[in-house]
Amino acid sequence: MRRVAATDRRARSVSASGLVAVVVGIAACGAWLWAFLATDRVWLVAALLVVAAIAFVLVPRVDAVGAYRDAFARHRRVAVALSALAVLGVGVALYDQPYPLLMLCTVLLFIVPCIGLTIQTGYAGIVNFAGAAFFGTGAYTAAVLASRHVPHLAGIVAGGVVAALVGSLLILPMLRTRGYYAALVTIAFGILFSTFLEVNNALGGPQGLKLPGIDLVGWKFNRDVAVGGERASFYVNYVVLSLALALAAFVFARRVERSWVGLAFDAVRLDETAAAAFGIDIARAKILAFTLGNFLCGIAGAVYSMMQGFIAPNNFTFGESLILVSIVILGGLGNPLGLVPAALVIVVVPQKLQFIQEYRFLLYGVLVILVVLFRPEGLLPRRAREYFAGTLR
Repeated sequence: MRRVAATDRRARSVSASGLVAVVVGIAACGAWLWAFLATDRVWLVAALLVVAAIAFVLVPRVDAVGAYRDAFARHRRVAVALSALAVLGVGVALYDQPYPLLMLCTVLLFIVPCIGLTIQTGYAGIVNFAGAAFFGTGAYTAAVLASRHVPHLAGIVAGGVVAALVGSLLILPMLRTRGYYAALVTIAFGILFSTFLEVNNALGGPQGLKLPGIDLVGWKFNRDVAVGGERASFYVNYVVLSLALALAAFVFARRVERSWVGLAFDAVRLDETAAAAFGIDIARAKILAFTLGNFLCGIAGAVYSMMQGFIAPNNFTFGESLILVSIVILGGLGNPLGLVPAALVIVVVPQKLQFIQEYRFLLYGVLVILVVLFRPEGLLPRRAREYFAGTLR
């Protein structure tokens, strides 16, 4: 009995210390994020990037990393909740700085379609180079419905549904091709989509369309928030909405991954022939993964367009699709958590370091090449699926 009691006390002590480590780690990341978004000094931005790079290289070599990772796994729900609170705290700390808040919203909204691409590419092995096209489908759907005075919430949901339906046009060629040929199908669709928008005057043509700010249940998101004697930028509203959307997409992707549907996706990605031999419907798995991913792209596009207030065909070109793919590859194929640092690098760094703004696509290409050569698993690799009696982890 004494031995059992001692074991229980030791387990509780390890759990408590692990929880403290999780809290400290998330707080440190939140402080770094606030400093990175708040500053506009090039030397300070460079210094913060150097600190992050050094931590990324040195931390994995510390013996305690394994225990720290286990602590995150043991307190997964607490870690996700604290991470969301940390991002919300950063938004509150930047309440009167519109541009940093806009960058934070952009990062959060870009994470959502990248989670959709993660379901497609990282889970099911479907290569999609038309992410911006489905993102734009949701954006234009929201714009058209808003001009017809459809409630904005319905327009946002419709953006996801229409993106999923448009994606069904690619289902047949996607099912009949594999590998490079399937990728070429999505590339062709992305180029055709951008061309279609430019020549379609009903959708604004090259001049694009204007959109109103989001209005949900009487709450106007484009109105500044007054708290006491202080006024916060209206982007605080979008930070809350974008964070809720990104968190919901992350939880959804994790649920899919840990379900039998996710197991079927993994089998299809690894070996379609073996998966079919074990009774998995390959076509059904691919259709489901493609539909779910495009739905998330459309939802994010609808919210992003209404936050921006204006959309045009040049917002949804093949180059924008490459940005989404770069985030997915850099973060780590199949790991939604890796999309957070990757989106910060891809989206925010060119904005902070304006002298590389004209060369941002060159930067993305170099990053992809470096990742493929030296770290093909990405910044935060996806852990191998673990099997236990009756459960998937």
